[in-house]
Amino acid sequence: MFSFKQFTIQQDRCAMKVGTDGVLLGAWTPLINNPYNVLDIGAGTGLIALMIAQRSNAEQIDAIEIDEEAYEQCVENFEASPWNDRLFCFHADLNEYTEELFEEEEEYDLIISNPPFYSENYSSGDEKRDQARFQESLPFDELIESAQALLSDNGIFAVIIPFKEEENFIALAKSVNLFPLKITRVKGTPSSEIKRSLLAFCRLEQNPLIDELIIEIERHNYTEDYKNLTKDFYLKM
Repeated sequence: MFSFKQFTIQQDRCAMKVGTDGVLLGAWTPLINNPYNVLDIGAGTGLIALMIAQRSNAEQIDAIEIDEEAYEQCVENFEASPWNDRLFCFHADLNEYTEELFEEEEEYDLIISNPPFYSENYSSGDEKRDQARFQESLPFDELIESAQALLSDNGIFAVIIPFKEEENFIALAKSVNLFPLKITRVKGTPSSEIKRSLLAFCRLEQNPLIDELIIEIERHNYTEDYKNLTKDFYLKM
């Protein structure tokens, strides 16, 4: 169990536990378009959708999760939250879900995803964890194509990915006319290499806002930027 200020995450049945990546994306995602409806692709525990529910007035927050046990736990976490009337999780494959909603002309004002990203030929020996973490189970091009199909005209598509994948991901997004709105590159400490890229896309080509976020000055000594970003969620921040 992981407790935040306004909600609790049960995670014993999920391959991917609560982690910094999910918290970063949930806290960072731009809400400047005041989204009416939201889609979380690959919801896992439901963490990011819950964070968006806390931060926004979105009336409909949908989530899809392909792993059955993670889906069931996400539903439980949604139902136990203060926003259970706005949160809905579906046990669904992204391609099938996209096709169904595209035919019905359904669109979302915000699409978020903390996608699988280990693309190397490596196995941890845990099939469910591998499915949650490996790019083969949700290739970036499929994720981007679904976002393009389901995003409203003024919608925002936000992800967190490894920094080494940033250039390729932006190029894939541009190929379907999704353009960077904001880019934040994340470092663990001032002296460490950039590890993650937080990316937000929209349909309008523009000069994106680009900045950098450092998490810690040293072990457990968090920067003011990181504390300001996450203080509404972490109990001890």
